[in-house]
Amino acid sequence: MNQEMKDSEKLKFHVFKDERFIDLNLYQFGWKRTSPTHSYGPYARNHYLFHYAIAGRGVLLVNGNEYEIPAGHGFLIVPGHITTYRSDPEDPWEYTWLEFDGLRAHESLHLAGISGSQPVYTPRTAEAGRQVQEQMLYIVNHADASPVHLIAHGFLFLDSLVQCSAGRRCSGERRVRDFYVKEALTFIEQNYQRDISVEEIAAVSGLNRSYFGKVFRDAVGESPQAYLLHYRMARAAQLLKETRLSIGEIAAQVSYDNQLHFSRAFKNVHGISPREYRSTHLLEPPQKLQP
Repeated sequence: MNQEMKDSEKLKFHVFKDERFIDLNLYQFGWKRTSPTHSYGPYARNHYLFHYAIAGRGVLLVNGNEYEIPAGHGFLIVPGHITTYRSDPEDPWEYTWLEFDGLRAHESLHLAGISGSQPVYTPRTAEAGRQVQEQMLYIVNHADASPVHLIAHGFLFLDSLVQCSAGRRCSGERRVRDFYVKEALTFIEQNYQRDISVEEIAAVSGLNRSYFGKVFRDAVGESPQAYLLHYRMARAAQLLKETRLSIGEIAAQVSYDNQLHFSRAFKNVHGISPREYRSTHLLEPPQKLQP
């Protein structure tokens, strides 16, 4: 466990290092009792970041707007938005946070009624808010559990976020659209190793490209091209960790004939080259027991 304590600040901070999960993945999470006027930013995130205020109060600044965040409420930071958040000088925050992403993440945030334009989360009741808080703190306090265990509780967090939200939206009108998106996702999962086009994916869903692109973005939170890229790079990262295939062989397995183009795409997504990624993430095979 990585834990620091400094003067009036207390902190628990953990990094989730398994990137094999597509529907939902965690990146980092923690808990903090802040000092007066503690602030973070301006900064832009690569993934969703959700804070829940356990005690105290503070403000979130994003897109020229300022939002008051009291205890019992939360706030969402969406990828690419430059934000600053600051603890109150008289009544500083105690909060917990999760950074996450994935197909189900976007859908759940939509159903919970929070977004980049509506970043403040308000629970239905104080008890409902405590349910969200408990799910988040469970993950923070069980950081040494297996990745599958933590991802399972990540799904429970998303469910509580939706069920406990005062701004919860109905999902009934999404069923037909989700059928088309599911067809597309299944096709990508089964064909990402070859050079497929957005037109081909749209045709499988029975939609024209323009309408398919809108439906897909509304459901997933990114374009079909971006999702296909991220899916391929997630599979490449898995191969880098779990096999000793060469970089060129892995590139070919995710539809890249040119190793240099693959390496550039991988670095754009993961921030480091495939070789650097393997040097820090390669899983050693278990040692054989002596007879």
